Amino acid sequence: MVELLFAPWRMTYILADKKEQRCIFCPMDGRSDRERLILRRTPRALVMLNRYPYSYAHLMVAPVRHVDQVKNLKKTEMTDILFHLGQSIEILKKAFHPDGFNVGMNLGRVAGAGVLHHLHFHIVPRWNGDTNFMPAVGEVRVIPEHLKETYRRLSPFFRKTGK
Repeated sequence: MVELLFAPWRMTYILADKKEQRCIFCPMDGRSDRERLILRRTPRALVMLNRYPYSYAHLMVAPVRHVDQVKNLKKTEMTDILFHLGQSIEILKKAFHPDGFNVGMNLGRVAGAGVLHHLHFHIVPRWNGDTNFMPAVGEVRVIPEHLKETYRRLSPFFRKTGK
């Protein structure tokens, strides 16, 4: 029997005009940080939920400035990004109790970068037993709740830690 899995938030991505698509990390007229799933913003870095996650509560940390190569980051940006990377991991531990994390950066299309011209780190929480036949056989990821609910759950933790 074929089981159906629904991920309705992916339809926006599927139907989007990729040629006209703007950078997801750069300012968007009229859209709030909440609408964009940005959990934390400082003058140099931001933390946001990945709208097309590899795993539940998948976060991204990026410089605010549009930068495409690590060598072009300022030291203050590097410091802020690494600080928020560590802080985000601690928040995810408190909020969701993962057993581990994959943390990394995809630089270039052949490395898997979906956003080519604005570098960013991925923080992918992992739980014992979260790898099963779904990704391997069905090429499907199972996310247990809607992204807006995950945002709602994480927001208080980010507010509590301040800027």
